[in-house]
Amino acid sequence: METRERTIVKGVVWIFMGLVVMSLVGLLFTGSVAVGGTMALVNSAIGFVNYVLYERFWAGVRWGRRA
Repeated sequence: METRERTIVKGVVWIFMGLVVMSLVGLLFTGSVAVGGTMALVNSAIGFVNYVLYERFWAGVRWGRRA
């Protein structure tokens, strides 16, 4: 089982990568840095919370692990 700190760091790195990509996609589709950036921030916040909850759930599941 991994620590909560490791889960948080993995989540932050994942969200940072997603933030960059989503900002570029938002800019491409809207032509606006502000709108694209806002879309990316909202998406990243939601994604971060979901990622941490998902990882913590699976950290407690013993199925599929080797002893």
